[in-house]
Amino acid sequence: MKTQQTAEGVARPAGRPRSEKAERSIIEATLELLGEGIGVSELSIESIASRAGVGKTTIYRRWSNKEDLVVDALATLKPPIPLPQGGTVRDDLVTYLRVIQEEALHHRTRCIMNIAMSDSERHPRLAERFRELAVEPRRAVVAAVLRRGMETGELRADLDIDMALALLSGAVIWLTKWSHPGDSHAGLPERIVDEALKGFRPRPSEP
Repeated sequence: MKTQQTAEGVARPAGRPRSEKAERSIIEATLELLGEGIGVSELSIESIASRAGVGKTTIYRRWSNKEDLVVDALATLKPPIPLPQGGTVRDDLVTYLRVIQEEALHHRTRCIMNIAMSDSERHPRLAERFRELAVEPRRAVVAAVLRRGMETGELRADLDIDMALALLSGAVIWLTKWSHPGDSHAGLPERIVDEALKGFRPRPSEP
């Protein structure tokens, strides 16, 4: 491989440096097309390149296939949950649900996530990579919050963490997406957490 010298005299591979601007354009073009309702199977590198204003070779230099590009694009829509700041379990769970609610209310994000999930059977590798990059890191953060609550006595020692995560996430998505028109979403994360904690907290000791 040919190399060239930098100003500091350090050798680096020859060729044009990767363009962050081009990568952002490609990611945004992918999200735009998915957000317009184009399924993963129908999405093409040609259409992404055209929308991004780059050549197909520019995309292939960064991603070896369409699925890898879609996963990276989807991952940008899942901002990390703020790390617990040592407050109460309730406060940390409310923070988590607020992020989920904001995503469920955002039309493009909701549309893209629906497409990603509906195509999971046709593109299992894409679904698995999306789970690894975007879903599991969030689950780990919230699971840590629940475990901390179990250790401090804020939550039951026998709490089923996986079930608790499903109840919390499922409730906010369902109530945000399928509530009746005109229903208020104000305070929804707090209401869900408060109801859930009635079952999550330790039971009173028998007299």
